[in-house]
This record gives sequence, structure tokens and C-alpha cells, in this order.
Amino acid sequence: MPSPEYSLTDTLERIYENQLALEASLMELTLLVEKQGHAEVGDNVRGALEVIGEDAGHIKQGLARLKVQGPD
Repeated sequence: MPSPEYSLTDTLERIYENQLALEASLMELTLLVEKQGHAEVGDNVRGALEVIGEDAGHIKQGLARLKVQGPD
């Protein structure tokens, strides 16, 4: 039996957490870029962050469904 820390659910959960961390990092960089007067770049990044946020919600729902289904 595989270790629980290497289960599909655990692996996907870690990918999800990494996605959230990258999203937060990008937001910090966006604020810095905008503060330096690059509003267009900030707008472009915010558009990408919106997609990341939407996908994060989908991923979280999928993880919840996997957890309900039981061990993988």
C-alpha cells in the first residue's frame, strides 16, 4: 500500500497549495510593477490571476470530491 503522503489526493492537494502560493507571489510582484507605473502590465497579470483563481476553485471542488470517494 502506498504511503498516504504520496497518494493522488495528497499530491493534488500539494499542487493546489503551490498554485495558491504562486498566485500570492504574482500578486505581490504585480503590486510592485504597478507602483512603478506599469499599469498595463499589471492589468495583464491580473487577468491571468483571475483565471488562476477560477481554476483554483475548480481544483478545490475536485479535491473535495476525491476525498469523499475515499482512498485512491
